[in-house]
Amino acid sequence: QVQAVESGGGSVQAGGSLTLSCAASGRGYNDCVGWFRQAPGKEREGVAAVYTGGGTTYYVDSVKGRFNISQDDAKNTVYLQMNNLKPEDTATYYCAISRRVGCIVVARMSELAEDGYTGWGQGTQVTVSS
Repeated sequence: QVQAVESGGGSVQAGGSLTLSCAASGRGYNDCVGWFRQAPGKEREGVAAVYTGGGTTYYVDSVKGRFNISQDDAKNTVYLQMNNLKPEDTATYYCAISRRVGCIVVARMSELAEDGYTGWGQGTQVTVSS
C-alpha cells in the first residue's frame, strides 16, 4: 500500500522560493509521483509529475520554467522546487502515486489528471503574498 506525506509548505512573498517534499512509502520503481494543488474554491489540479523509473518529468504550462520536480531514491522522496512564486500559486499542495503503466504519457495526454493516483497525503499549505 502506498502512502504519501507532504512537507515544506509555508508563506513567502511573490518572487520567492519554496521546496516541498513528498515521502512516498510503498512506491515501486516504475511509478509516477505527482504533485497537485487545490486553491480555495477551486478544483484540485495537477502541477508536475515524475516517472521514478527513468526520471521523465511533466509540468503543466502554468509552472513550466518556475517549478522543478526531482527525486532522491535513497530517501524515497520526491521534491518540488518552486521558484518565482506568484500569488496564484497559493494553494494546498498534495502528492500522490500512480502505478499505472505509462503514467507519464497519461500525464501529458491528460494534463496530469488525478485519475489513477492513490496514497494521497494530507497536503501542505503554500501561501504567496503580493
